Order: sequence, then structure tokens, then C-alpha cells
Amino acid sequence: MTPARRRCPAYRPQPGPGKTALSRALPRPLNGPGAVSIYVLDRGRDGDPLDVLDRLSPGTWVILRDYDRLDRAAWARTVAARCRRRRLVLLVAGDARLALRVGAAGVHLPQGLARLGGVARLPLLISAAAHDAAAIRRAMRIGADAVLVSPVFATRSHPGAPGLGPHRLARLLARHRGARGVALVALGGISAATVRRLPPGVDGIAAIDGWSA
Repeated sequence: MTPARRRCPAYRPQPGPGKTALSRALPRPLNGPGAVSIYVLDRGRDGDPLDVLDRLSPGTWVILRDYDRLDRAAWARTVAARCRRRRLVLLVAGDARLALRVGAAGVHLPQGLARLGGVARLPLLISAAAHDAAAIRRAMRIGADAVLVSPVFATRSHPGAPGLGPHRLARLLARHRGARGVALVALGGISAATVRRLPPGVDGIAAIDGWSA
């Protein structure tokens, strides 16, 4: 399912060959123009995130998290420039003003910020984090284009947190199928080894470490 493009007319997915193990492992229908692939760029991870950007397929979404960087604005400008060159779709997490300032395509809302319906009036794509059914419904009410449901599998970013697993994820997504213009995206422990365990009904995948291999 392709997310709504009403806020950002410039959004045009342009799928191309990926240069990562995860890109090559994506099953149909998660490898095509109607699916969403997201790289969550965060600080303190192994490797150079700019190198990861160079290996992503055009049309991949990039969520710039990196909340704690003192130079976050300058870093966002650097990432935005690289995303434009690579034809990637940049969203800035938690800061709509910064997203607008650097020319990003959208903003990502952590679950705690998904009550801020005012952001829906901005000319931006919106993605929102959700860890349960109530959070998915809230994200849909504010007009999110994509909802990142997590954690699906065990993940280094939330050590010890139990994953939903494929069966519970399938039940959770089944309650919200048919919502027009909303992509339901799996996040948490997504890798070339786990992506094929995702159930039908997932519209896309998001990963941090998974794109580095």
C-alpha cells in the first residue's frame, strides 16, 4: 500500500536495486513500488550512516532520529543533502520545524508525541510510532501516512523488551486493515534473517542495524 501523498506532492517512490543484504532479502510484496522501506538513522550505531544512505534504493524513507546530538541541525542539513542526491525520502523525528528548515519530506512522531494533531496541517508526510492497538488508532486519527509498529522481534535498541512476534503482529494489523492511505510498517529486529517471517498484511519494513549488513 502506497502512503498518502496529499501533503508532499514531490514524494515519488523510485524503486531501484538495493546494495544491502536486507534489500536483497525483501520478499514480494515488500519489494516493489507500493511498499515502504525505512532506514531509522540513529547515533551510536556501528558503521557510518552516510555510507548506509549510499547503499539504499532510491525512494527509501530515512527517519533521522539522533535526538541527543548537540549539532543536530547541522547534521540534519548534511543528511538532507545526501538524501536529495540519493533520491531518498527524509523525515526528521520529533521536530517539524527542523524538518521544514532542511527541506525534509516529512516528520516522524514518537508514540508520546502522536497526540499532536496540529502537525497534520503542515505540508509534510507523517510517520508515527506505535507499540499497541491504541497507539495505532491514535496515529491514524492524526492522519499519519505510515505507522511503525514495534518491536516485532528482539532488538538491540530496546534490550530485554519482548517482541510481538509474527502471530501477534498479524492479529494486531488485522484490526486496522483497509485504512485508506496508511502504511502499516514493521519495526524491531528486522534483518535479512527475519524479514521473511513477517505475516501478510505488513505494508513495509523499518530497520536500524538491518540496513548496515
